[in-house]
Amino acid sequence: MVQSRISSDRIVPHPPRYNPGRPLKRAFFARSVHDVAPDLIGAMLLVNGVGGFIVEVEAYHHTDPAAHSFRGPTPRNRVMFGPPGFAYVYRSYGIHWCVNFVCEKEGSAAAVLIRALQPTHGIPAMRRRRGLHDERSLCSGPGKLTEALGITDKHNGLPLDTPPIALFARASKPDIVAGTRIGITKAVDLPWRYGLKGSKFLSKPFPVA
Repeated sequence: MVQSRISSDRIVPHPPRYNPGRPLKRAFFARSVHDVAPDLIGAMLLVNGVGGFIVEVEAYHHTDPAAHSFRGPTPRNRVMFGPPGFAYVYRSYGIHWCVNFVCEKEGSAAAVLIRALQPTHGIPAMRRRRGLHDERSLCSGPGKLTEALGITDKHNGLPLDTPPIALFARASKPDIVAGTRIGITKAVDLPWRYGLKGSKFLSKPFPVA
């Protein structure tokens, strides 16, 4: 049985149906952000053993006016300009943290925002951190999932294939839907938001075609 470390002194077994696939290495992210983003749907993200399946993401590119990297490097966004396969964590509206995965070659400044997870591992820890019980609400938004997984600015710049972060490939390709991104005022027409079709763990449902 696969096991996960929830804390330094506690091991919690995983249900067999939640066993992860092969580990994803940094090379996985050395591709177009538009290829990486949909390929992350169904992958598993764990931070210190807490996490679940990625069910919603958004792609951002330096040519995109909504991207933090659009106007060039700053102390805040410098991780986006570094090599692929690292976490870019920033504070949104001064309220909550958001985690992104840096993609493409060094200097490209592209990243995938992780918007929602289906919780599978360390759910008691998530409930304690979020102060609620409903699994559907634990990680149904970028700020919610970082709080649930304990992600802060301390994770900014960390590699995605080294503890405390672990990523695992999906076992099979799921049914993916695409639509416009959420909570932005520029480039609002770009269909760069991807999600698991029919998931009840999304931050917001996708329009029905």
